[in-house]
Amino acid sequence: MKNLLLLVLISMCWADHHSDSYTQNYDRVIHIQAENGPRLRVEAEQAKVFSHRGGNVTLPCKFYRDPRAFGSGTHRIRIKWTKLTADYLKEEDVFVSMGYHKKTFGYYQGRVFLKGSSDNDASLVITDLTLEDYGRYKCEVIEGLEDNTAVVALELQGVVFPYFPRLGRYNLNFHEARQACLDQDAVIASFDQLYNAWRGGLDWCNAGWLSDGSVQYPITKPREPCGGQNTVPGVRNYGFWDKDKSRYDVFCFTSNFYGRFYYLIHPTKLTYDEAVQACLNDGAQIAKVGQIFAAWKLLGYDRCDAGWLADGSVRYPISRPRRRCSPTEAAVRFVGFPDKKHKLYGVYCFRAYN
Repeated sequence: MKNLLLLVLISMCWADHHSDSYTQNYDRVIHIQAENGPRLRVEAEQAKVFSHRGGNVTLPCKFYRDPRAFGSGTHRIRIKWTKLTADYLKEEDVFVSMGYHKKTFGYYQGRVFLKGSSDNDASLVITDLTLEDYGRYKCEVIEGLEDNTAVVALELQGVVFPYFPRLGRYNLNFHEARQACLDQDAVIASFDQLYNAWRGGLDWCNAGWLSDGSVQYPITKPREPCGGQNTVPGVRNYGFWDKDKSRYDVFCFTSNFYGRFYYLIHPTKLTYDEAVQACLNDGAQIAKVGQIFAAWKLLGYDRCDAGWLADGSVRYPISRPRRRCSPTEAAVRFVGFPDKKHKLYGVYCFRAYN
């Protein structure tokens, strides 16, 4: 009987003590549950930022950490910026920072740094933007076992144009297509760039390579030779083809340039070699296809005179359609690839600013 009474008293005391503790520490229990949530959060204030070649841009990124989990210091935080490839299969290192230790990679060297406007600011500044800087960037913040990321897209103001060489249409494999764009002061366009150009009215019935290795073409006015008259407008997709053996045209992208594009006033028409020399004599170089498209699209350049360009083609830019000068649409008109030795035309030159 004594043993039973003692057991009842102990049980009552334990129950009263447990009840008091639960009531007194109620807030503490809720607080512990909150700690099980995200301890490190990374956010980009803008999912997309816009700039142009030669400009500067800030890719926004801020991180928010729970000081109760990490302490008040930020010396152990590692910030890493990478660029996502067009197919999202790889990441290209751009910049890494941990305390006083910082490292920049590849052609970003000397052009990137952290903005650092506050203790939690991981924003990346890129200066003297190039055409290759276009794309999606990932901001990753790591502290201990915790990490989080945000993605920011960098868009460049510019123009997409279709291109094929003197050999004719459908003569470029993927690698040759990429080099052809570079030779014309441009880069091979991405799908997003082609899609935006299509939304802006680009209509082209020949398929071309894009940066992700796909082959596509934009149609705003459906017609029989271009997928059929009864099809809907859109960007037609041929899919992914052998980069070494398959041959198509290419879609290139270029942006603002730092220099002067102009038609050279000359007393006579010129052969190709004479045109090249005439630009050199004027302190310039014969202009490239990307430069005539950039001048036309971004500067509104308009000239109804056909002129030689560096690739041996003859073209002229019309931003104000009129009779005898592209009467139906604003465009860079293509005359062709004339005989370099015997055909005579004017010439478009480009003089870069120092």
